[in-house]
Amino acid sequence: MIRKIIQIDEEKCNGCGACALACHEGAIGMVDGKAKLLRDDYCDGLGDCLPACPTGAISFVEREAAAYDEAAVLAAKTMREQALPCGCPGSSAKTIARRETVSVTTAPQLSELRQWPVQIKLAPTNATWFDGAKLLVAADCTAYAYANFHRDFIKGHITLVGCPKLDGVDYAIKLTEIIRNNDIRSVTVVRMEVPCCGGIENAVKTALQNSGKFIPWNVVTIATDGRIYE
Repeated sequence: MIRKIIQIDEEKCNGCGACALACHEGAIGMVDGKAKLLRDDYCDGLGDCLPACPTGAISFVEREAAAYDEAAVLAAKTMREQALPCGCPGSSAKTIARRETVSVTTAPQLSELRQWPVQIKLAPTNATWFDGAKLLVAADCTAYAYANFHRDFIKGHITLVGCPKLDGVDYAIKLTEIIRNNDIRSVTVVRMEVPCCGGIENAVKTALQNSGKFIPWNVVTIATDGRIYE
């Protein structure tokens, strides 16, 4: 049948996952860091996802599509709620078992932070500490999950942090200005393994492309139990 249904522009999608959260029917999911319409019959055509998208990547089209199947949507929703109380893979509750360890030193670990502020939303686009900097762009949760975050990641870097799921902004815009206007030598992205964290990786990728500069960059993914994800 011909009906109104959403269409997602992959080029505009920054991978923040806001539309997937706004879609109560579960029609949208994150695939390889991009939002995808997973099933036509789960999309009711009402467009709750449209205002949630910060980049305008979602629009309506009229095309041949399966009819909206409310029964299937309700059944799938029940299964999701049973598996994940909040419906979000990144918020699935679990306990991480740890063995007690005894420290062999009483010396406090010193902070390796080299500048302030650190939040992407608050950071200036021009600052002397960006000159010749190795830039670290990290998801908020990584510093809590990975025990030696200061020593292994912050040390020797200028650090910017944010949460693509909760901040509700397009980081790519500010990161583009920072990279374009300053002598950034390299960029390291540290993200969590959860799908919504792909937004910060995609924002950096977009910023590097939009800056017109060729800068070496790499991505490190941290598992929810604190391991570096292979």
